[in-house]
Amino acid sequence: MAVFDLTLTMEDGMPVYPGDPAVALGALATVESDGFANARLVTGMHAGTHMDAPAHFIPGGARLCDIPADRFVRRATLVDASGLEEIGRHILSGHPVIPGGALVFRTGWSRRFGREDYFSSHPVLTEATAEVLADLGVTMAGIDMPSPDREPFPVHRLLLSRGILLLENLTGLEVLPEATEFRLLALPLKIRADSAPARVIAEV
Repeated sequence: MAVFDLTLTMEDGMPVYPGDPAVALGALATVESDGFANARLVTGMHAGTHMDAPAHFIPGGARLCDIPADRFVRRATLVDASGLEEIGRHILSGHPVIPGGALVFRTGWSRRFGREDYFSSHPVLTEATAEVLADLGVTMAGIDMPSPDREPFPVHRLLLSRGILLLENLTGLEVLPEATEFRLLALPLKIRADSAPARVIAEV
C-alpha cells in the first residue's frame, strides 16, 4: 500500500480566494528564545486544501462538527478531466462510481497554484455532472482547483443540498491511477463552521 498526501501546505501569506482574508502564520514563541515553540494561525476557512459542508450554502445545513467522523473516510475513484474547460456528464460514462463513496476529478489545475489565473480561469463542473454524482449516490467530491463552479455557484448549491461534501484545492493527483479504487481520508477540523482546512490522504 502506498500513501499519498493530496494537501497544500498552509503557509503565511499563501494565495487565497479573492476577497478572503489573508493567511497569517507566525511565531508566538521559539525554542531559541523561550525554550519551546508555539505558533498562531489566522485564516479564513477556505484557504488551501479544505472541505465544504452543507452549511456553506444551505440554510440550516450541517456544519463540519455535525458530521460523523466515518463520513470523512471513503472508498474512492478518480476520473481524469485534464484539458477540459467544462467537465460534462459524458466524462462519467462507463466510469466506475462507488455508491456512498467519493469521486475525485483530476484536471491538472493545481499546478497553477500561485499563478494569477488560478482562482479566475479554472475549469468548472456542469450542473448536469453534479446531478449525475448525486443520482449515483456519491457522498464526497474532490477537485484540484479552487471551486467546481463560479458565481452564482449552482454546482455548490446542488451538491451541498444533497449532502455531498466538497473537497477543494487538492494537489498531487497525478500520482493516483484513474478508475482504480483507493481509500480517501479527508479530515477537516472539528469546528462549528461551514468549512475548514483538511488534511487529505489517499491510500492506494
